[in-house]
Amino acid sequence: MSNQLILKFPEHRAYKKEDFYVSPSNEEAFDFISSWPKWIKRIVNIFGPTGSGKSHLASILKSKTKCLEIYPKDLNENIISEFKIKEALIIENFNEKISEELLFSLWNIALQDNKYFLINSIKPINSYKFKLPDLISRIKSSLCIGIKLPSDDLISAIIAKNFSDKQIIVEEKHIDYIIKRIDRSYEKISQFILTLDRYSLKKGSPFGLKMIKEVLKMI
Repeated sequence: MSNQLILKFPEHRAYKKEDFYVSPSNEEAFDFISSWPKWIKRIVNIFGPTGSGKSHLASILKSKTKCLEIYPKDLNENIISEFKIKEALIIENFNEKISEELLFSLWNIALQDNKYFLINSIKPINSYKFKLPDLISRIKSSLCIGIKLPSDDLISAIIAKNFSDKQIIVEEKHIDYIIKRIDRSYEKISQFILTLDRYSLKKGSPFGLKMIKEVLKMI
């Protein structure tokens, strides 16, 4: 079976509010995003491991208002004028390579124009080693909300949802088997689902416990 078939395999990502599985590990972040526009602070940093649902939460915010969503590599001076005609700015996958001067300017626009500013990152923004004193001061006053490692219930929901997105029917006993043996991280769960999807297509064999065992060994 060719790799082209893998690329054509249907996948339906669901990023609606009703598709977000709320658990104690992410409830605070979900409640905050859902409370828009009644945020206790207009600038917030949501941090957590890769695959923890930060982009899903950003999508929920985008469904509520006019947002400008960007990645650090795309940040430039033009963003300032674009932000001024939007109600909210979202920076995805925040990292240290960002221009501190530009970030400070965007921060000020949010404060001065009463706009909303969501920064998604792997670690809390106040743990980054910034050099600009004024920016450091701004960051110290920001709201940081963390998403913790998933519980068994959340892992089960994530796996079931990923299978559903890929139109794969899976038995509950198989999900229970996976939960007991997979590394408790969002990244490993995502890696497992992707590997299992591709492996099943290449093998062309029925989905079952044997294949799950083989993929668990791969990751």
